[in-house]
Amino acid sequence: MTRTYVVTGAGSGIGAATARLLREAGHTVVGVDLRNSDVTGDLSTPEGRQTAAQDALAAANGTVDAVIACAGLSIPKAVTASVNYYGVVEFLEALRPTLAQSDAPRVAVVSSMSSLQPNYPPLVEAFLNQDEPAALEIAEGLAANEQTGNLIYASTKRALSIWVRSQSVSPEWAGAGIPLNAVGPGVVITPMTTDLIATPEGAAMADAVVPMPLNYHQSAESIAHLLIWLTSPENTHCAGQTIYCDGGADVVLRGEDAWGWADARVMEYFQSLAGPPAE
Repeated sequence: MTRTYVVTGAGSGIGAATARLLREAGHTVVGVDLRNSDVTGDLSTPEGRQTAAQDALAAANGTVDAVIACAGLSIPKAVTASVNYYGVVEFLEALRPTLAQSDAPRVAVVSSMSSLQPNYPPLVEAFLNQDEPAALEIAEGLAANEQTGNLIYASTKRALSIWVRSQSVSPEWAGAGIPLNAVGPGVVITPMTTDLIATPEGAAMADAVVPMPLNYHQSAESIAHLLIWLTSPENTHCAGQTIYCDGGADVVLRGEDAWGWADARVMEYFQSLAGPPAE
């Protein structure tokens, strides 16, 4: 079954690999990017997002089965906040009503392993409050200091993963039959990372932050294949997840215990059943 996909960030990196694989499989793809794509779209402004969404709908002849949001920046500037968070959320919201008309609507976005790393909570909160002026003001303050500028990127990805998780089970998404998920890559070999990992010193710095014991740095296709499955009709029940396809970095950094929080709650529950000790 052929489907119609809208892919943001389709001009390079993960987005380009995803668009290519989808086309090779016979699907219709409308790519959105600043350059080298079907639709020229600027996701850094509210007006640009709405225009890009409308142009993508027109290019898709009014029918969209899935959206894969790959567009993003990693520079320590306020524009990263605009593109990485609002450029995803507002673009998806603009396409959601059309998506809901599909027989098998799906959405997947590119988050990052950085969603697990140190961030700036006030910036994350501004994102989740959908307050772009406040977010930009905070991001500009972070960008003014070389030591804090990199917190912008991690904050965008933390907020994006939280948004995906919270919205995925809402009436607008799950209630409309639209699985909404994210993928968290490790170090992907793309134009965004080429300069960073080109030298032994740069590669060592990246490896210290994102250790990848399984197969080391990954190709864009390793993420593209997962994005494509998440947006295929075969995915009927995966919702709200950020799937860390990162060579094991998540496990190395966070440890093996993904269940301890639940065990603690179970103990509290049984203690409450026992009641207060007899005097």
